[in-house]
Amino acid sequence: MLDGIDYLLDGANWSGSGGLWEQLSQQVLLTLVSLAACLLIGIPIALWSGHTGRGGVIAINVSNIGRAVPVFAVLTILSVGPVGTDVLGPFGRAGMATLISLVLFGLPPIITNAYVGMREVDRDVIESARGMGMTEWRLFRRVELPLAMSVVLTGVRIAIVQIWATATIAALVAGPGLGNTITEGFANSRYEEVVAGSILVAGAALVLEGIAVLIERRVDPMRLARRQDRVAADMPASMTVAS
Repeated sequence: MLDGIDYLLDGANWSGSGGLWEQLSQQVLLTLVSLAACLLIGIPIALWSGHTGRGGVIAINVSNIGRAVPVFAVLTILSVGPVGTDVLGPFGRAGMATLISLVLFGLPPIITNAYVGMREVDRDVIESARGMGMTEWRLFRRVELPLAMSVVLTGVRIAIVQIWATATIAALVAGPGLGNTITEGFANSRYEEVVAGSILVAGAALVLEGIAVLIERRVDPMRLARRQDRVAADMPASMTVAS
């Protein structure tokens, strides 16, 4: 462990081509692009299914099947199959295969949580909104989505951490990312590199988790509404004390 920390503290290991800074930026790019694809694919499907109550079981079962299949197996099949190992810009060798594998791994928590969050909205509240004359779009935007947002964001947070940690597999097909430090360390019996790479991956995962929690608290409309209610409830007491 101490050797791994010394490796991280050595500035020479961070600079230059193939250095830790470059690998870290590569892994961040892989994670962000894969997460964006997951959101564009999974969120609309899950929210629509949750709102209408149609197709949700199929979507969840398909995503759970994807969760059960090992990511490395998917990456191997894709890289030796039709997708191939061609270089894809900054995503490196077998970049398309890596991105597809990460997207398939990140979709299950996003789809499952978004669908479940929508379906768990109180049916009485929904019927009351319809009885007030709300259109389906307004019902979705003003009632269902705010009430489901906490569960939806939890799924996104889980997906971020999973994709980040799993992006190290890109190194197994000579792709970019921090996995190269770990695999090269194992291959050359330089275990300080293995420990250093593992510390970076684990530490960054904790940072991403913390950032995601903060964002979740900032954008969750129900949490914001509760905070505003507390402020409004405290205002009269404060005004009384001041007077």
